[in-house]
Amino acid sequence: MSETPEVKPPVVTPVRVVIALCLIAPFVAMLWVGSYAKVDPTFIGIPFFYWYQMLWVLISTALTMTAYQLWQRDQRARKGGEGQ
Repeated sequence: MSETPEVKPPVVTPVRVVIALCLIAPFVAMLWVGSYAKVDPTFIGIPFFYWYQMLWVLISTALTMTAYQLWQRDQRARKGGEGQ
């Protein structure tokens, strides 16, 4: 009587791997505290520990925007390919 939509398994594509790397990179960078737990080099008087983290705020924003754009393009490509 009622037709259930066909559930497709998730597909791993190179674009989706790039998306995952964009979203995981900030976590790895911030969780590896030993790599930035130091004072030198200072930047305009700010210890490395602080300016490194603030730099990652900007990098994370750019990576998240990139991941979002790639996801949108991937979704449009998948919807366009369904009708074919």
